[in-house]
Amino acid sequence: MMRILVVEDDEVLQEGLKLGLELEGFTADVVGRCDDADACVRGRDHDAVILDIGLPDGSGIDLLHRWRRDGLDVPVLLLTARSMVEDRVDGLDAGADDYLGKPFELSELAARIRAISRRRSGRAEPTISIGSLVIDPGRRCVLLDGDVVPLSRREFAVIHALAEHPGYVLSRNRLEDRIYGWQEEVESNAIEVHIHNLRGKLGREMIETVRGEGYRIRLR
Repeated sequence: MMRILVVEDDEVLQEGLKLGLELEGFTADVVGRCDDADACVRGRDHDAVILDIGLPDGSGIDLLHRWRRDGLDVPVLLLTARSMVEDRVDGLDAGADDYLGKPFELSELAARIRAISRRRSGRAEPTISIGSLVIDPGRRCVLLDGDVVPLSRREFAVIHALAEHPGYVLSRNRLEDRIYGWQEEVESNAIEVHIHNLRGKLGREMIETVRGEGYRIRLR
């Protein structure tokens, strides 16, 4: 599961995007101003940003210019009602990774977010394969030895996060940040429970505990 920051000042669209993205398998945080978006991008670990151009306290394009100038490389998809070619060119030249005009289909927005995330990680394939394990983010499914493994939304989010960083240790806090939104309460042992369930479904050897540090997916 990817954690997305939505920067949009229209409250109706905010709520629609948050709910829609969560139905598409993302965790979505929502803000409506440039200053809040800037604080979030500099202080949180988001996988991508959906950024409206016209915001009440400034221009989304100007904000994007500052992020790129300061070396912030989070993938950004610009979302706007403007249809002029000049707006699209300005946004892309400011450092946007993609551009989508309103109105739009949520399924296309989700697919574009997955695509810019793949490009950031250097992957061309839409699926992630580690030995006999295959993860398909678009379909939100996991296959082991060719068989579909039923997973809950949270279980899928954990194995997806680990598989995106094969061989690297992800701490419990980082996994919590990845799969839970700001308003969600997190049980103290939630990640441990998800890991336990995943081992029961995928095999105990699939996920390794690194004592005092976190978890990593075992390379085969």
